[in-house]
Amino acid sequence: MDFLHVIGDYLKDSWDMMIGRSGGPFALRFILQPLMASVLGIRAGLADARAGHPPYLWSVFRADDVHDRRALLRHGWGDVKKVFIIAIILDIVYEIAVFHWVYPVQALIIAVVLALFPYLIFRGLTNRIAVSRRHPVAK
Repeated sequence: MDFLHVIGDYLKDSWDMMIGRSGGPFALRFILQPLMASVLGIRAGLADARAGHPPYLWSVFRADDVHDRRALLRHGWGDVKKVFIIAIILDIVYEIAVFHWVYPVQALIIAVVLALFPYLIFRGLTNRIAVSRRHPVAK
């Protein structure tokens, strides 16, 4: 077997294992964790809009100073860290129950998808919607 074939098999198996998590034990977490992250994102987006801040992710990428970027990331992490950590723990418990082994990279990917993505998406969208409702664009 060549190296690329082994890597391809590993990636395919990993993908199949991650997709298979949507059914079976702990499947409810695929609804509850993104829902909780979304609620936290909506709350943070409304707070950003009230404070007059631009959308969060935009601010992180546009920060002029490394210290400003770190402060923004620390603030966002403070909001979502509990949901993210719970997502990792539940995935590890799932892996032990189903696979009898722990795959930390897969647990991290699942936690990012279930916790970080919904938080970031809803925080930015909520901010944009709240600001546009407060200051409608003149035609």
